[in-house]
Amino acid sequence: MSDNDELPVDLEQIDRDLRGRALDKQKIALDKLAQLSADIAVPMLARLLESSDFMQRRIAVMGLGNHRVESSFQLLAGVIKQDRDPNVMGEAANAIVDFGDRAIPLLVDLFKTTDNWLVRQSIIPLLIDTNSHAELLITAEIAIADETQSVKEVGILALGHLLNSPFQVRALSLLLALCHDPSWRNRWRATIAFQSLQNSATKAAVAELQQDKHFRVVAAALEVANHWASQSI
Repeated sequence: MSDNDELPVDLEQIDRDLRGRALDKQKIALDKLAQLSADIAVPMLARLLESSDFMQRRIAVMGLGNHRVESSFQLLAGVIKQDRDPNVMGEAANAIVDFGDRAIPLLVDLFKTTDNWLVRQSIIPLLIDTNSHAELLITAEIAIADETQSVKEVGILALGHLLNSPFQVRALSLLLALCHDPSWRNRWRATIAFQSLQNSATKAAVAELQQDKHFRVVAAALEVANHWASQSI
């Protein structure tokens, strides 16, 4: 039997494994599919995306991330715009970011249109790893107003990252306001964020935070001050 005769059997087995429940077989099937040409792999994954099972759609998204071709990008963009399962949306965000700048507006739109904490918490770190400072600021401002604490905290992390960007003034203003937030966790996170910027405003804020009523905020303020001091030596 020739290789060409064997290929359809192999593809059928890969498809069965992708649709199965055995995680080890799914991983092996994805690895095999990643080695095939996009002309073969992407149509298979597109069919898998039509499944009503969110786990199978998530697997399909993971596979599409291994094939950076236009058809994969369009399928992932469709998932981001249409799928409502947070596991699938989060995986699609992780996959599409590797397509570069053209993916950024889709990630921002997804962040704006979903209120799911898992998806929002996934998108901001992806933006932090890019140079999309304006878009990161947009999502950070939304995040710090989110009701979910973990989303607020990743938004504060983003603001700290922006202290070394063209949007320093706005980020600093938001962080300074957070120093007076009723939640000690938000004050604590804002304190830590100051570590990357030493100027008169952050020095004054950190000095004040060393007198905070919560010991974790005080400890963070002392640590930031010590970090600055070590950088000056």
